[in-house]
Amino acid sequence: MRAGPSQEEVRKHNLGTLLRYVHMHGATSRAELTTRLGLNRSTIGALTADLIGAGLVSEAAPRETGRAGRPSLVVRPESGRVYAYALSIEVDRLRAARVGLGGRILEQYETERPRGMNAGEAVRPLARFVRTMRSGVPDDGRCVGSAVAVAGMVRREDGLIRLSPTIGWVDEPIGESLRSELDEFGPLSVGNHADVCALAEHARGAAVGSDNVIYLYGDVGVGAGIVAGGRRVHGHGGYGGEVGHMVVNPYGRPCSCGSRGCWETEIGEHALLRLAGRADRSGGEAVLAVVDAAMRGDSSAQHALRQVGDWIGFGVGNLVNIFNPEVVIFGGTLRDVYLGAAAQIRSRLNAVGLPACREHVRLRTPELGADAALIGAAELAFENLLDDPLVS
Repeated sequence: MRAGPSQEEVRKHNLGTLLRYVHMHGATSRAELTTRLGLNRSTIGALTADLIGAGLVSEAAPRETGRAGRPSLVVRPESGRVYAYALSIEVDRLRAARVGLGGRILEQYETERPRGMNAGEAVRPLARFVRTMRSGVPDDGRCVGSAVAVAGMVRREDGLIRLSPTIGWVDEPIGESLRSELDEFGPLSVGNHADVCALAEHARGAAVGSDNVIYLYGDVGVGAGIVAGGRRVHGHGGYGGEVGHMVVNPYGRPCSCGSRGCWETEIGEHALLRLAGRADRSGGEAVLAVVDAAMRGDSSAQHALRQVGDWIGFGVGNLVNIFNPEVVIFGGTLRDVYLGAAAQIRSRLNAVGLPACREHVRLRTPELGADAALIGAAELAFENLLDDPLVS
């Protein structure tokens, strides 16, 4: 028989559970921690003392209680002192932020990413942003690591970008390049853009409390972050979630991946702009202009939205049948398309989805907006700390 967990293992687990709760929920009274975590008061007190000693949380009396008697002390994450660097490489821009324990963005920078910029060229401005932010950190600040979200297929073991048609990368070692530049700032993780957005919305946004979630992110391409049973679905090697390359129309248009009729050829921004007669334009503002034109009665824009909305509903219906999610979130430019074509999307979803799978599904837009990628990347960077808070 396998021996039960040791006292030290139990303590490590409880420390991580308490710190994770405060990280996710913010300032929390000892009384609430006792109730929520199912531990007694003395254990909560001892664990809190250990985390205070490690500089991860602080504790103080509540400002106002409104009740008689001795108030329960409130535990707060040390957001200003304990932090991670979060980076995001997107189709048209590079972003970097310093995110405090508790998920609060403390500062951030961004710059345009010219088309054709390779991984080595992208690393330099990101590293410069990190060093700029580091210069303003308090002397007692503690960086727990960094993470980068990339719009592409990410190999989990080393952060190699196997394929990113939307930004023009094939086998780019972004993880290796960033680690060599940012080695002094602790371990670095690399995640797919849609995957880390799903992580952020599940932890802090539109999918809080839901353990089965699909986050669809669209711009030129389309990807998904999938949470099933409370766990992110990576697939072997880390390439899960490439729903944009699900073939929905075998006789459709060629895709940048080399196949034909992929879902993103029917719902990506190029498809919408082409159908609206605006193929000479690109980007989120161009997509929003089509949605606005449709709302004002432009027949070409309305036709484009109906066509794209129908294909979105078709694909979502298939995903709903496969994964049986509680929530589907539309991010990136798909947010604007969803808002303009919600009825069409729901209608096609109802026609394609099995009643038992789709009758409870909630269709939502992100609550964290453009910050989801940075917040999600920070969550990746915080994972080691939350698993073992007292590791040095």
